[in-house]
Amino acid sequence: MSLSGKTAVAGVYEHPTRFAPDKSLFQIMGESVRGALDDAGLTIKDVDGVCTAGIGMTGMGIISFCDYLNLTPNFVDSTSIGGSSFVAHTAHAAAAIHAGLCDVCVVVYGSTASSSRFAVGTGGFGTMGGDPCDQYEGPFGPTTVGAYAMIAQRHMHDYGTTPEQLAEVAVTMRMHASMNPAAKYRDPITVEDVLASRIISSPLHLLDCCIISDGGGALVITSAERARDLKKKPVYILGAGETVRHAARGQRDFLEIAAAQSGRLAFERAGVTHKDIDFAMIYDSFTITVIATLENLGFCKRGEGGAFVSGGRLRYDGDFPINTDGGGLSSNHPGMRGIFLVIEAAKQLRGECGPRQVKDCKIALAHGTGGALGLRHSGATLILGNQ
Repeated sequence: MSLSGKTAVAGVYEHPTRFAPDKSLFQIMGESVRGALDDAGLTIKDVDGVCTAGIGMTGMGIISFCDYLNLTPNFVDSTSIGGSSFVAHTAHAAAAIHAGLCDVCVVVYGSTASSSRFAVGTGGFGTMGGDPCDQYEGPFGPTTVGAYAMIAQRHMHDYGTTPEQLAEVAVTMRMHASMNPAAKYRDPITVEDVLASRIISSPLHLLDCCIISDGGGALVITSAERARDLKKKPVYILGAGETVRHAARGQRDFLEIAAAQSGRLAFERAGVTHKDIDFAMIYDSFTITVIATLENLGFCKRGEGGAFVSGGRLRYDGDFPINTDGGGLSSNHPGMRGIFLVIEAAKQLRGECGPRQVKDCKIALAHGTGGALGLRHSGATLILGNQ
């Protein structure tokens, strides 16, 4: 049964904070929920579904958060697959609404990773999950950036991808951030600036890596029928896919990532092709993440990602605009960034992005990545439309 066009994103809110030592995790989340409900023209009394996960939350934190907002929902989902969680939550909420499990579901995220000095992605056995498969990696202290650097090295070795091509991604994200008043870093940078920044894990420089910030956001999901009577123009959920990639008993192809499967499913379920996509939000934990994701989603052939991202193609006014908010490389990255992908995609489809608005934006794709590409990771793809 197709869910395409049956449900919609009716409200969005991105918390403006990037550093909030005066706020708790639940304060940021609560303020985000109320902001998204106000955007939709609904109130907390309308909510009967809740989806959330996040850094700083306990394993059953969704129960405490419902207590915080005095909610007793009919549907809850605390699926935690890293940064892609909230892209997946959006699809889960749509399926639950279509199945009659709830009517209005909020997807919410908050984090005080920066002000709490949470060490996102650092190495050592203590930071691993403690699952059986961690025994092969945990004792050797792999870091998140080290895993992504391994993917970048493989891509360079196999296809000749250059540091300059990686840097083009960071430069474009910073240019977009310069047009986003809420972005953490807004001063323009050049390819030379990226290459001159210190090496974190070869070949990735400091400016090839995402920032760490506080932040939060929320989405309101409901049926397409109900959304049409609400405050803002509905953004319809057309298709979605999600999956994982892991070590595959030592047989893994490191350059085939989860996006290859989740993207194929999302396109099939949405009934659209790559040529139909006007705009994309691609998880940019590192510059290599964008190149590998674009290849695996099928926007270019494997090995051609370096050339694809060059020449200004990714700019808001380019051939294939992505991450107009400035992305995790310049705007915000509180640890699990997926919700901001859906928020910015919805704003673009509603024509609300001001100077960074993509012209004639009708269909958008959001792809989240969770975990680490070089180790184990998740991928979730969502296709949205405004008609």
